[in-house]
Amino acid sequence: MKRTGILTVTLLLAILTISSVAYVQNSDLFFQIKKQLTIFSDVFREVATQYVDEIEPQTLINRSIHAMLDSLDPYTVFIDEGEQQQFEILSSGSYGGVGLEAGYRGDQVVIIAPMDGYPAQRAGLRPGDTIEEINGSSVRGMTPEEIQRLTIGDVGSEITITISRRGVADNISFTLQRERIEIKNINFSGVIGDEDQFAFIQLARFGQRTSEEVREALIHLNRDYELEGMVLDLRNNPGGLLNEAVELIDLFIEPGVTVVETRGRNESHNSVLTTDEPALFSDLPIVVLINEGSASASEIVAGALQDLDRAVILGQNSFGKGLVQTIRPLSYNTSLKITISRYYIPSGRSIQSIEYSSDTEDPYVMRPDSMRRAFRTKNGRVVFDGRGIQPDVAIRDAGSSLVDLALQKSDMYFYFVNDLIADQGGPTPVEMPDRMFQQFMSYLMNEDFDFETPVDEHLNQIGLNIENFSVEEQAVVSLSELKALLRDYKISQIYENQEIIERQLMREWFNQTYAEEEKNRALMSIDDFVNQSLELLNNQYSYQSILTN
Repeated sequence: MKRTGILTVTLLLAILTISSVAYVQNSDLFFQIKKQLTIFSDVFREVATQYVDEIEPQTLINRSIHAMLDSLDPYTVFIDEGEQQQFEILSSGSYGGVGLEAGYRGDQVVIIAPMDGYPAQRAGLRPGDTIEEINGSSVRGMTPEEIQRLTIGDVGSEITITISRRGVADNISFTLQRERIEIKNINFSGVIGDEDQFAFIQLARFGQRTSEEVREALIHLNRDYELEGMVLDLRNNPGGLLNEAVELIDLFIEPGVTVVETRGRNESHNSVLTTDEPALFSDLPIVVLINEGSASASEIVAGALQDLDRAVILGQNSFGKGLVQTIRPLSYNTSLKITISRYYIPSGRSIQSIEYSSDTEDPYVMRPDSMRRAFRTKNGRVVFDGRGIQPDVAIRDAGSSLVDLALQKSDMYFYFVNDLIADQGGPTPVEMPDRMFQQFMSYLMNEDFDFETPVDEHLNQIGLNIENFSVEEQAVVSLSELKALLRDYKISQIYENQEIIERQLMREWFNQTYAEEEKNRALMSIDDFVNQSLELLNNQYSYQSILTN
């Protein structure tokens, strides 16, 4: 009894000591907060009342808040009273816009994902494009939320977005017409494969009921077909609700398995989320498609299924957003979206690509390859942190083509196919015409199609200054010869991009002539990601060898 009493007293003393330390630390923190707020209040009062020029108090405070938050990560933002309504519109699922999701890459705002079927995607905007201007005004220094709010407007109104793109020397401008944006969780669900043996589900986002909708779709498909596997398409899915991501994984993983952890400064922000329900599809082979537009909750799903060796991940590196935000309501109908923790998936790795720190002059740091840490999946495969989710099977980016971009911007694909349909006398021709590329070439010549290259700008500048040449006549002849060579080069570029152009023509043909479900199946038939997924699912030896090696 005596030893038990001593042990009890020792434990009580330890608890009291820990509590005392925590109390002292909190007391010191609250004292520092009070002290600094008093100093700030004094400075604010003096500037607002004594400064040589009159300054609106709201302007001073807003500048102070933004300057303070700018030293943190870029996802922590203040939402003032005037912006609150637009923020709620963006979250509601229906608004007038062009259909794009923006995010940070270092200190630049880039397109995470253009929404499938909406103006931004149809015009040729791509994940990773850096947004430079909106309606001719620079967006430098703006947050993704501010830029997205600029894209909202009346249906039918126009907006011009200027972007820079890797591999393209000059900025590119797109003039888009706003449409009613209806946000869906599932873009398409159906079956693919020679015998309709594989489910295909394309998720647009992780909103309310996403996991339930996927569950219902799989149950329905499995009832009507003998499913031998599935493809989960998370390309251009910017994320959404964490609980929906966890519940989606729950469909494929047995109960009691850790899916994701959140770790933050405060204990209340730390959590371990595990699977809970019996897996309905525990043995179904899965291929998950990702690209640079897959972010946040999409990366958690792809990363968890990869870490648990439950799916083969195919595509391109994901975006790399592993920070958790919450909305904190403030006074006077304002709010603060604040980063409170980081995500860690089952292997223990973070999906965050860029580290943010307020302790250095450069707060945005892309971790070099030499600093990336190795982790292991359930089967012992090596995976790395620091760059989002790296696919098990990589698909090379086709890159940018000036001629394809020009054809998309000028709607040449659309008008050509539209004219073909009209010439055949009906809205739904039986089959795609042969030699469509050759017909398209003739169409471009008749339309005097042209596109700008960096050389055009140089030649135009020479033409403006040609009177300065001492041999003006010879200079004119030489300039004409150069322009003729440039025309030949542009024609050759169309032929060099024939495969890309033919694929775009087929896409446009399917879009204009097929009903929704038939169109989706046709589009998948020319999708490299989908075709490689089918090859994997049809070869279970290759599929299993990826998960075990």
